[in-house]
Amino acid sequence: MDNFAEHLVKKELTGGDKAKRMIILVGGIVIAVMLVFFSVLMLGQGLLPFVGLALAAVTGYGTYFIVTNMYVEYEYTFTNGELDIDKIIARKKRREMLSVSVGKFREFGRYDDSVPEETDDMTVVFATSNIASEEWYADFDHEAYGSTRLVFCPNENMIENMKKNLPRALRAKLEDNDNKEPSE
Repeated sequence: MDNFAEHLVKKELTGGDKAKRMIILVGGIVIAVMLVFFSVLMLGQGLLPFVGLALAAVTGYGTYFIVTNMYVEYEYTFTNGELDIDKIIARKKRREMLSVSVGKFREFGRYDDSVPEETDDMTVVFATSNIASEEWYADFDHEAYGSTRLVFCPNENMIENMKKNLPRALRAKLEDNDNKEPSE
């Protein structure tokens, strides 16, 4: 029987992301309105008004494109020991970020202050909702990225399925940590 779990995580916008989105939106609208106003003032000046209207349309579409592409979701798919992570942008475009065998994990656990810091040669892949209490990490060697740390937000079902495929020592370490948590 297949060991399968799937989870979709929406990336929450930080305060900086929201401010950046608002600046882009307001700036794009202001520039587009100014171009339309400029085009109206230049009526009768040959092609100049049409160029202004075309630039206003391009600015409006560009603003829409940038703002909608700030909406990101991550899809985690776990099948028979393989974890695949895809990035979904604006609910339209899907990009494969990472694929790894859970059996290759060197470390796995909650992503908190007790986690060893990343090394300079380590590639860090963030596929998270930006909610710290939900974040987990996994350290492993990847064919394309070398030494890699994945920071992600799996749900309980996915964690339980992944634990079945972890290396024995890592699984034992996780079970010890699970047994210690209630008494703290």
